[in-house]
Amino acid sequence: MKTLIVIPAFNEAGNLAQLLPKLRQAVTADILVVDDFSTDDTFQVVRNYGLACLRLSIQLGAWGATQTGIRYAKRHGYDYVLTMDADGQHLPEEISRILRAISDQHGDVIIGTCPHRVSRLKKIAWRFFKLISRIRIEDLTSGFRVYNQQAIKVLADKTASLLDYQDVGVLLLLLRSDLKIKEIPVKMALRQDGKSRVFSSWVVVFKYMLQTTTLCIANIGAKKSQ
Repeated sequence: MKTLIVIPAFNEAGNLAQLLPKLRQAVTADILVVDDFSTDDTFQVVRNYGLACLRLSIQLGAWGATQTGIRYAKRHGYDYVLTMDADGQHLPEEISRILRAISDQHGDVIIGTCPHRVSRLKKIAWRFFKLISRIRIEDLTSGFRVYNQQAIKVLADKTASLLDYQDVGVLLLLLRSDLKIKEIPVKMALRQDGKSRVFSSWVVVFKYMLQTTTLCIANIGAKKSQ
């Protein structure tokens, strides 16, 4: 199977310097880093390891960078796209388990789930979003996912460009498209360096909560997780 690993990155030079050598040893799949207009050495670090890097000319955000990678995969005929964070939380040694689950046709989307990694505040937010959206998915914010070609086609579409975050909005879009989402438990590590873009300040958190709540309300009636 032809698989592309997509890693969105914004100012992740330090984390990528630790992640990429481990990733190259763990997988044979193609690797694409999407540099979301970083101001540090992210692009150069990726190139130093001889890996492909798309350097965006404007900042699109985590989902915009991820979708850029998904569109690249669609154009180049990949069977699967695996997305993972650049911050070291997603472990390369867990990739084979996620890919095996989707190749065994357990779903159109497989999410690597580790709900114990999040704070109490995030868990409260998850319960709220699950309540109003009726999504039966344990880990709403994990970006450690693999998508098959049907899911790639949905997420590469321009309608998905309207989303700001890759978690709840993307899940709702996938479920509305009648795609099957499954979760498997994986181990995750703590972020190696820097901080989350979504939870970087109370202003950003408020914006995230407002937009995600609006999405959930607008999509009431979307299909639930299988």
